[in-house]
Amino acid sequence: MSDTRRRERSRRGLLPAALACLLIAAAVALGTWLQFGERQALDTVHTAGSPAPDRVDVEASIQRVDAAGRELILRVLVTPRGELAEAGGVSPTEDLTIQTSASTRGDLSFKAHSRISTKDLPVTLTGGSITDYPFDAYDAAIEFNAVQGGQKVPVRATLTSSDALFAATVDASEEEGAALFDVGLGRSNSVLIFAVFMMVAMWALALSVLTGAWFLVTRRKGLTWPALGWMAATLFALAAFRNTAPGAPPIGCLMDYIAFLWAETVVAFCLVTVVVTGFAAERRPDAEAS
Repeated sequence: MSDTRRRERSRRGLLPAALACLLIAAAVALGTWLQFGERQALDTVHTAGSPAPDRVDVEASIQRVDAAGRELILRVLVTPRGELAEAGGVSPTEDLTIQTSASTRGDLSFKAHSRISTKDLPVTLTGGSITDYPFDAYDAAIEFNAVQGGQKVPVRATLTSSDALFAATVDASEEEGAALFDVGLGRSNSVLIFAVFMMVAMWALALSVLTGAWFLVTRRKGLTWPALGWMAATLFALAAFRNTAPGAPPIGCLMDYIAFLWAETVVAFCLVTVVVTGFAAERRPDAEAS
């Protein structure tokens, strides 16, 4: 009979361990799948323009999205091909100008027979607002048109994204020899997941402090210094935790109004309430003795 009970106890002890291992494996598998999807999105190349042998290739890459400044930084490498190029595309045979869209600040000019190097272009973002963080979204219009020797020449452009904090959806097209990209930008899955986790954690910490304060006040525990230290530490830790949000959103964004400001208010109110009621409880024995 005792052996049977021991076996049952051992089986009951193995069940939680097996369940924990399954949950860990599922979490690792889900995280790997999400990371693989984001990596594939960053490796995606969007192409637009003419495949003519005598053309200008434009390789553009989104290096960084500045939501607060409402612009993105586009790194551009221009390579003439065929009869338009010298030394295998290192320099153009005639003066070359890459005309861009109105939202892009400035065109690119390259002198004939001069080496071409990469250029960084700021592109203005439209729509959206960073105050909607982490659910903010933006649009950008990117266009490339080439003129060499005073004549319009075919363009073939590619666009990629290297900013892991944003997910880009691109609609590529060609119009009258120009390569057009309509880009939609939103926070990546990793940023969304972490921001939602932060909001949940803020509320969980605030409710934990509220529960502890309720216990101290109702039980008239007086000034319990370890509990007061924990509450004060939570008050300042929440502010430091909030500042780790990816993308450094400014104070006043949606995350603050959903969680951070309320959590700070709850913790501060609980701390003051516990101090006031604890002070009164500590003085009560003195008053009764007198």
